[in-house]
Amino acid sequence: MADTAAPRPAPKLGAKVRALRRQEGLSQVQMAERLSISPSYLNLIEANKRPLTANLLILLAHAFKVDLKSFAPQEDQRVAEDLMEAFGDPLFDSLELPASEVRELAQTCPGLARAVFFLYQSYREGRRQMDTLSDQLSDGQGYASPATLLPSEAAGDFIQRSMNHFPALEAAAEALWSRAALDQDLLYTGLIEVFKGYGVKVRVHRAGDAPGILRRYDPESRVLSLSELLPPRSRAFQMAHQWALLALRELLDDLIQDPLVADDTARAMARVALANYFAGAVLMPYGAFFRAARAGRYDIELLSRRFEASFEQVCHRLTTLRRPGEEGVPFHFLRIDIAGNISKSFSASGIRFARYSGCCPRWNIHASFLTPGLIRTQISEMPDGVKYFCIARTLQKDTGTYRGQHAMQALGLGCEIAHARELVYSDGLVLEQPPVPIGVTCRLCDRADCEQRAFPPLHQGIQVEERVRRSSFFAHLGA
Repeated sequence: MADTAAPRPAPKLGAKVRALRRQEGLSQVQMAERLSISPSYLNLIEANKRPLTANLLILLAHAFKVDLKSFAPQEDQRVAEDLMEAFGDPLFDSLELPASEVRELAQTCPGLARAVFFLYQSYREGRRQMDTLSDQLSDGQGYASPATLLPSEAAGDFIQRSMNHFPALEAAAEALWSRAALDQDLLYTGLIEVFKGYGVKVRVHRAGDAPGILRRYDPESRVLSLSELLPPRSRAFQMAHQWALLALRELLDDLIQDPLVADDTARAMARVALANYFAGAVLMPYGAFFRAARAGRYDIELLSRRFEASFEQVCHRLTTLRRPGEEGVPFHFLRIDIAGNISKSFSASGIRFARYSGCCPRWNIHASFLTPGLIRTQISEMPDGVKYFCIARTLQKDTGTYRGQHAMQALGLGCEIAHARELVYSDGLVLEQPPVPIGVTCRLCDRADCEQRAFPPLHQGIQVEERVRRSSFFAHLGA
């Protein structure tokens, strides 16, 4: 079937070239000479009237010792979208801040744009602490400084900027498989032998002996204790996670040497995320998993049974398939609770998730709570015109007891519509059907006719019509 998805515009990198030239203290003539192009052509590139070709980009990186990642358009887009969400705060309602100017700031002065967003984050954190203090004082309770939310965001940004792919961890997982001669059908017992060779004993403890503890490692007794509440696949995952923390500590510390994770808490969260990544790579080795995913058309339940992994673990693993020459479908991933709070997210598809609020209520991930355990599909379209094919399903933690709570969550996995036919879940669907119009959040969505809108769009104040009742309180905005 022909690809009907509209091509995305080429990234405009002229501002980055100009910023690099000024940083080096060169004129257009001098830089043009070093790149073996004419000054007039360089001028057109800086004005975004000519594209920066791949060959010229490589030459630029070589001549000026520049990391090619700094020219990635996704990073500019992410910074711009972060700023747009920040400017969606009612604090800025009285200002006129066109989206074009915000994106220009992100392109021309990315460092300044990040600084502005950092100030906004600090403002929000200060306000949150003030609100918490006010609530506690009104209840007559003592005040303890609440933990900041910024480290979790920093760790998430670190994973996102790395596109959730870490070749060094993939290599470490493959080396463990080779060295320990692991067997897919006997992975749990094989990992026990790995720990035994490392001088660590693995045991399973009763749930009542350590309530609420699923995994615990005692460095003095060198005992790794796993809860009986963990199913076998989860026990193998937890063992692989602990192995990363023990045997790959230096590698993990090297990987988190990143400005995005600047404090101890953020680094600890990033280290845990990387250990989880390694565990997924052990349960689902890259080559075998990639081939199985492609052959089975990304049938998550089939992959779950073949690799003895949970539905969520398979979805996580599908987002990591970025190895050159063996690249999978670029997915986005989202997990929410029944209140709509986003607990995990990653996007390789280009779709945007909100930082400070839940996602659009029109997304099928919310409706999945109405049909627990069943996979729901959706063809949707963002305000920028890009269409997506998404699936969603609820998850129920299977580590509880009869008296314990069984938390219900929902997971969403999706890709651009151009990749939909690669997924078994698109069979029987007419992909050309009218898509469901969705957005990021109400404040960043201009669709005024949405009956589920909870807030007015950015820079459009509320206009109360006392004598008119519409299907949506904000339907007249932008009309």
